[in-house]
Amino acid sequence: MSKPASQFTVAVIGGGVAGMTLTIALAKREIDVKIYEQAPQFTEIGAGIAFSPNAKQAMKKCDPAVHEAYLRVATSSGSPEKINTWYDFVDGYNDKDTDQWLFDVTRDAPADGCHRAHFLEEMIKLVPQGVAHFNKHLDKIIDHGHSSPLTMNFSDGSMIASDGIKSSVRGMLFGDDAPEAKPTYTHRYAYRGLLKMENAIKALGEDLATNRTMHMGQDGHVLTFPVAHGKILNVVAFKYDPGEWTDTRLVVPTTREDAKRDYKDWGSRVRALIDLLEDKLDKWAIFDLGDHPIPTYARGRVAIIGDAAHATGPHHGAGAGICIEDSAILAELLHLAWSRLEEGSARTSRTEVLEQALEVFDEVRRERTQWLVQSSRASVELYEWRDHLCKRDPAKIKEQILWRNHKIWRVDIDDMAAEANRKLEELIM
Repeated sequence: MSKPASQFTVAVIGGGVAGMTLTIALAKREIDVKIYEQAPQFTEIGAGIAFSPNAKQAMKKCDPAVHEAYLRVATSSGSPEKINTWYDFVDGYNDKDTDQWLFDVTRDAPADGCHRAHFLEEMIKLVPQGVAHFNKHLDKIIDHGHSSPLTMNFSDGSMIASDGIKSSVRGMLFGDDAPEAKPTYTHRYAYRGLLKMENAIKALGEDLATNRTMHMGQDGHVLTFPVAHGKILNVVAFKYDPGEWTDTRLVVPTTREDAKRDYKDWGSRVRALIDLLEDKLDKWAIFDLGDHPIPTYARGRVAIIGDAAHATGPHHGAGAGICIEDSAILAELLHLAWSRLEEGSARTSRTEVLEQALEVFDEVRRERTQWLVQSSRASVELYEWRDHLCKRDPAKIKEQILWRNHKIWRVDIDDMAAEANRKLEELIM
C-alpha cells in the first residue's frame, strides 16, 4: 500500500551519537526514517564518554529508552560523597608534600560516564529492524525541484546529515573548498588509554583513581574517570601543540615513549599514569569548527546536526550531549510537521513545511551550539594555565569554569522543544 501524500521519509546520514539518537527519536514518534552508515556496521571510536544533566534530559526527550540504555552502562565516582562531583581539580604538574587538591566542581545531578562502545551496543537494540543500512556512501544530492523528493544514490526524502566532523554533506552544502567546510586544528592532541583500576590505584592512590579527576598543568592536562562499573579507568592526556597538524589523518599511531617525553616535566603521579599506558598508542588531533562557524544548519530539505554542524573540542565533556539535544529538538519539530501534514491543517505544502521545520531548527540551535565550540576553546586554556587573566589562580579558574558549565547544564529541554514548536506553528498554521 502506498503512503499517504502527507507523509515523508527522513534519511539520516551517519551512525554516530547524533545519528543514532535522532533515528531512535523519530522511530519512537512513528516517523518514516532510514539511517545510512558507510561502515559495514555501527562503530564508535574513542573510549570514555560522559553526559551532563542537559544531555540526560535530551535522552529522555528523544526516547526514555535511550536514557535507560545509558543508565545500564553508566559508572559514577567511586566515593558516594562525590557522586555529584564533575571533577576534582588537582595540580598534576608540581610534586608537593601536601595535598595537591585545588578545588572541585559539583552539579545538581550525578556525574557519571561510560565506555562509548557499551553505550552504542545498548542503543543499537533500540533501532527498529529494517531501519539501518550499511556500506552506504553518499556521493551527491540531487534536487529535482520544489515538489519532488530529494534523490541520493540510495534514498529520497528529507535528509539529515550527522556524518561527523569530516562531514561530506557539509561540503555538498557549502562547497568542498569553502572555509566552513573544513575543520580547524585547535593546537591540541591527546593520548587515550583504558587502565585496569587496580593498577591505576597503585599509581594514583584510591581517591584520585576512583573519582573523576582533572590533573592540571602547564600547557597540558590529564583527565581520568572510572568506566565499566569501576573496573576500568579512562585516561585522556591532552597536550598543547604550537605547530600545525600536517597529517591527513586525525588519529595517528604513536608510542608510550612519545607520551612520556610530553609529560617528562610533570609530577610523579601523572608520570606514573603515563607509564601504565600501552606501548603502542594512538595520538588524536583535536579539530573543531571554531574558526569558520557554519552560517546555517539547513538549506532546503537538507540539514546538518551534531559534529557535522558544530564539532567541538572535548573540554566541556558536553559535545556528545549537545548532539543529543539536536536530536531531541529536531525530532520534536519533524513530529509536529508530520502531525500537521497528516491532519491536513498546515497552510503550506509538504515541501515548505519540511523546509520551515529545518529553518526553525537552525534558528533555535545555532547560537547555543556554536557558543559551546568557542567556550570549549576557552576552557582548555583555563585547565592548562594559559588563560591570561586567570593564570594559575584556582579561585579565578573555578569561577570561570562554573559560569561556562552552568550555561550548558542549567537548561530545560522541554522548554527548548516547546519554543521550537511554537516558532514552527507560527509559520505553518
